Amino acid sequence: MVVAIDGPSGSGKSSVAKEAARRLGAAYLDTGAMYRAVTWHCLDAGTDLTDADAVARAVREADLSISTDPGLERIAIHGTDVTTTIREPFVSEAVSAVATNLEARAELVRRQRAIIGEQPRIVAEGRDITTVVAPDAHCRILLTASEEARMRRRGLQLGGATAEALQRQVVERDAKDSTVTNFTTATDGVHTLDSSDLDFEQTVQAVLTLVERAPRA
Repeated sequence: MVVAIDGPSGSGKSSVAKEAARRLGAAYLDTGAMYRAVTWHCLDAGTDLTDADAVARAVREADLSISTDPGLERIAIHGTDVTTTIREPFVSEAVSAVATNLEARAELVRRQRAIIGEQPRIVAEGRDITTVVAPDAHCRILLTASEEARMRRRGLQLGGATAEALQRQVVERDAKDSTVTNFTTATDGVHTLDSSDLDFEQTVQAVLTLVERAPRA
């Protein structure tokens, strides 16, 4: 069973997907963390983010490991634990340079499909899971919310972030990433779940209901 959840920044997809995985007794894959991790790797190695070939090469060479246990958040690059570091602003503001690199995306999609294929039950979330990574998933969901709600949630997550920083984190990053993947409108067979007026528990329950109702192969 594969549950695929896409959505824009601040929609709550990571926390909701993780909790849904716990309740389903499934593995959990945060593909956004993978993009952040290889971005950190590029920055740490001094890779020129404007050099597309260099970025793609750095991503292909990255020795990346990520936990699929919804109760254990851990991601490492070449053995270095970067779980906390990849959430820092310097990574957040650079990640689109990697996420919009088509060769880098292709490499990470390959790895994501391999991870999904290893698990009997998994909830995977990101920006192109329902359309590119796992288009044949048992249940596909586009989790969205109003810009106001997403800015508010990301502000609570980051704590003390300025309005300008939130604008970069949410609106500007989505605008950049939408040039290479569609995570704002649902394609055929994908359920749209608007969480603007839902709290966390209501959103998790809505996801679980969609999973329960999805036809099984």
